[in-house]
Amino acid sequence: MIPILKQRKAYPMRIEITDEQKDFLGITNKDKLSAASKRALQWPKDLSNDWFFDYKVEDLKGDLTYEEGVVRRDPSALIKFDNKYFVWYSRSTGATDGFAGNISTDKVFPWDRCDLWFATSNDGITWKEEGLAVARGVEGSYDDRSIFTPEIMEYEGVYYLSYQTIKGDYTVRVKNEVGLAWSNSPYGPWTKSEEPILKPANNGVWKGDSQNRFLVEKKGDFDSHKVHDPCIIPYNNKFYLYYKGEQMGEAITFGGRQIRHGVAIANHPKGPYIKSEYNPISNSGHEICVWPYNGGVSSLITTDGPEKNTLQWSPDGINFDIKSVVKGAPHAIGLNRTVDADIHPTHILRWGLTHEYMNDDYQYIRRFTTWKMTHHVAKGESGE
Repeated sequence: MIPILKQRKAYPMRIEITDEQKDFLGITNKDKLSAASKRALQWPKDLSNDWFFDYKVEDLKGDLTYEEGVVRRDPSALIKFDNKYFVWYSRSTGATDGFAGNISTDKVFPWDRCDLWFATSNDGITWKEEGLAVARGVEGSYDDRSIFTPEIMEYEGVYYLSYQTIKGDYTVRVKNEVGLAWSNSPYGPWTKSEEPILKPANNGVWKGDSQNRFLVEKKGDFDSHKVHDPCIIPYNNKFYLYYKGEQMGEAITFGGRQIRHGVAIANHPKGPYIKSEYNPISNSGHEICVWPYNGGVSSLITTDGPEKNTLQWSPDGINFDIKSVVKGAPHAIGLNRTVDADIHPTHILRWGLTHEYMNDDYQYIRRFTTWKMTHHVAKGESGE
């Protein structure tokens, strides 16, 4: 006979609260804790404002000012060569038609029918457009429709551009992949990978044949539909490719799109890249903005999800914790990777590039500046 085990009565665990915690959090009664107070008591001990910032955005000068009829968006990180700043970006022309017209000939999004162009600057303010860097592939190749959202990495004298790719018609259910190009000079010429270096997971199942990305029989992994916004950084003697994943049957959670980030790791910049078994590594976010800091990796999470507008840090490049909640951040940040990021948690964010929507059809590249904030000070009040 199998013995019947008596179920133990569950008692709530008593939470020990120091006088310092009670005073700092403004808790009225240590024996009567709300759910919010219990969560607050689990916050990390270090609640400094070193990871907090505010920002402004300003127009650039030269060729990257707004130009009617031209889309310039998704600026890469900034690097320096021969005392000049370099940036790469998505470039297309013409208005956006959406999905209602003839997809085979129309332009679905501003980032549709893009190529990668680049520009240079002596001061980071006035820019000269140098021209085409990497073009879409020939018909039938994996990148024949559009290549966009570039990111640059220099390693041992070789320059690597990672970017999104689309093949064929830009339908609602089309898969997005990641391509790579490399060169011995930031001026090119560039050699493209023959195949994508990263693809979506292949374990989701669409429901029916209609072009409806919300109808699925099985959603699959967090990146079963698209892999976006690639960014490769050298880390731990390997190469970490961070990316945004979009899931088939994408839902709305906490009032935002169901977007998460992942990482794939390789021993060489050209791959092969193996997705981490711990993916996804975020439960929120949109564009990828990551940088090595203090032996780990920092990540700015924006736009979507319950942890949007947070700065996070990981000691191993995979397990991230929230370090601050910010008011907001520039879109599609192009980090200034010419500075020493270890000077301060947000030092690499002091200035860089971003894009801004003039309207739904056209975007252009601007400059952002950030500054540290430690107090909220009213007009005329001393914060000393």
